[in-house]
Amino acid sequence: MVRKSFSDLGKQEALRQLFEGSSFEPFGASAHKVFLEGVDFNLVYFPLKHLGYKAVTAVTGELYAQLRHPAGLSVVLGVSAKLDYGQIQELWGGISAAAEEHGYKDVTLDMKPSRNGLCISVSAEGNRLKLTEVRRPRPQSKDLLCVTGRLGAAYLGMRVLERELERFDGGESDRKEMEQYKMMVGAYLKPELDAGLLSKLEEAEIIPSAGCLIGNGLADAVKTIARSTGLGAKVYADKIPFEGNSFELGRKLDLDPVSAAMNGGDDFQLLFAIPILKLEKFRRDFQTFDIIGHLALPEAGTVLVTPEGVELPLRAQGWAVPEDETDE
Repeated sequence: MVRKSFSDLGKQEALRQLFEGSSFEPFGASAHKVFLEGVDFNLVYFPLKHLGYKAVTAVTGELYAQLRHPAGLSVVLGVSAKLDYGQIQELWGGISAAAEEHGYKDVTLDMKPSRNGLCISVSAEGNRLKLTEVRRPRPQSKDLLCVTGRLGAAYLGMRVLERELERFDGGESDRKEMEQYKMMVGAYLKPELDAGLLSKLEEAEIIPSAGCLIGNGLADAVKTIARSTGLGAKVYADKIPFEGNSFELGRKLDLDPVSAAMNGGDDFQLLFAIPILKLEKFRRDFQTFDIIGHLALPEAGTVLVTPEGVELPLRAQGWAVPEDETDE
């Protein structure tokens, strides 16, 4: 039996294979996320209010990708002994602010003790309009792939914070760099989504044929859409939107911003496939979106097209295995 590794499969393919042959559906009308201290966030530099807001944004984005309006939100906190009531109150402040912003009507909270640091489990449910169900088009080759915001910024912002933490631990600090790249730091600490986006799409009668939240990098999201539609997809590297100084920061960090966009995480932007016949109206009414590619015939696969026209197959991991746990 050939041994499979997560680095070969990728997170989404691993999940698909685990559900293969069962009667369960891996994805439904709800969304669920778990955030673990030391894995998904570092409380040394992560404000608790931002953390709560981000957790709700993550599950809400999953609902928006399914064209569902938020309805119910359930939060369970695993609280470690190092946190006091005031800190949990601050965390809840971010959670409730995001819940109110996105229109949740039913919100519940539970708490349990945790021995391994703070844990945040968030589940959300949403409803899709019946008219959207009826009018949703079938995905087709040439449907446009569009994103709601700039990509790679969250991963670059996280790297800035980690770099500053290392400097601080070494007795140094460079607050000027933090200020210079505050947009990217903000993209990581407090990602935001337009709460009125679905209503705007519905009013414009532009219904995406497919959608996905970009939480584990653009490559992962594109492959997810390709898998769900049975089609291929092409993404053009020179069409990907970046923060203005991403490439300057990339040189400092010895990191390609395109790689950060394709394989980084926590951007929490939306990727939609829009019918090409809606192109003119879409460009006029949704100018904040960026068109970065299109669906293609299945035999095209899922590829990143370089400015020189070279097509590179997408390899989306969406999973990070600690180095000391990998095989030599």
